[in-house]
Amino acid sequence: MPASPTPPASPASPASPWITPAVARLRTANPYVVDTALAVLVLFAASLQWMFPDEGDDRLTWQGFLLGAGTALPLVWRRRAPFLAACGVSVFTPAMAVYHAPPPDIMYGGLVVLYTMAAVGRPWQRRFMLVGWLAGVSLTMTHKEDAQPFEYAFQLLSCVSAYGFGVLSRLQRAYTAALEDRARRLERERAADTARAAARERAGIARDMHDVLAHAVSLMVVQAEAGPVVVRSDPERAEGAFDAIAGAGRDAMVQLRRILGVLKEEPLYGGSDRLPQPGVAALTGLVRQVGDTTGLRVELRCTGEPRPLHRDTEVAVYRVVQEALTNTVKHAYASCARVELDWTETELTLTVTDDGRGPANTGRGGGGHGLIGIRERAAACGGTARTEPGRDGGFRVVVRLPVAAGRQVAPG
Repeated sequence: MPASPTPPASPASPASPWITPAVARLRTANPYVVDTALAVLVLFAASLQWMFPDEGDDRLTWQGFLLGAGTALPLVWRRRAPFLAACGVSVFTPAMAVYHAPPPDIMYGGLVVLYTMAAVGRPWQRRFMLVGWLAGVSLTMTHKEDAQPFEYAFQLLSCVSAYGFGVLSRLQRAYTAALEDRARRLERERAADTARAAARERAGIARDMHDVLAHAVSLMVVQAEAGPVVVRSDPERAEGAFDAIAGAGRDAMVQLRRILGVLKEEPLYGGSDRLPQPGVAALTGLVRQVGDTTGLRVELRCTGEPRPLHRDTEVAVYRVVQEALTNTVKHAYASCARVELDWTETELTLTVTDDGRGPANTGRGGGGHGLIGIRERAAACGGTARTEPGRDGGFRVVVRLPVAAGRQVAPG
């Protein structure tokens, strides 16, 4: 006999499309409206036993109805004044049970207040109500004729269960509040981290653009000032000056495109605009460019055995030398400058010295944007930077940067 086809899987519950919105509306509804409806429901449930009595039981009287109303009416204020509402229900419930004798089968109002006190009451209030209701139930059951042991167990277990559900509700709210607080704290921390990262990125971009533009503009200004002087007496030299201006401008444009490419998040291998940033190996070309375009005699010395550097440190070395030489060209009126790289096993000491007028006469001792950028670059790489007068006059920049462990590299 062929097996009957398996019916298609259905959602978790056919009622789920309307249960979830109903629960959400119930949670956001006016609490007095909800609690009033709960009180009416409790009064109706408590009255059923006497509205439809078993054979031999007494019918509901108006006195009994008033006592039953006393077990339900305080529930309207169970959230505004939970302890007072619980006390009211605690008084009327045994009174109703003794008046009707036998007591009601289920203490609906008592179960609601036990749940409420366990969920929102203070610790001493919770303990007081739980002990009081357990003792009250035990004493009230003694007034019932022929009370069976299972009836005691049922009533006591009902009280403990209602109280337990209230404890679970309180713990769930506390857990949810802790999760929400943690989520808000993490969101604030994430926003703060994002803001700090953006600030660091902006500072780095500002340093790069300052270094690129200041260096290029300084070289162009020097050549532009020299051009008119020699344009008639030495046309070839004037032509070289204009070529140097054009070369400095092109180099600045290439480096600016590289920086703007990073901002635009262009593909890594999308063309020459994203060429690698210059490092130690490019210092020779930088020194030669400054010497050829400004007439400043620049010497590059390297002592010790070159070691690998992190990529950020490589860029920092180039930018520090670039900024130091730019300051020399702009402010020092120097005739020569010396760039020294002193390698050890743990650090690279970079020194740029000129024979110019020194910090006192050039304004460099106050720490302009360029010198601040040098210190920031060194600190970002885990190093230090200081500026001071040269031993024989002039100005000196000394930067110490850590080297990376690993393979050795060829001298730049």
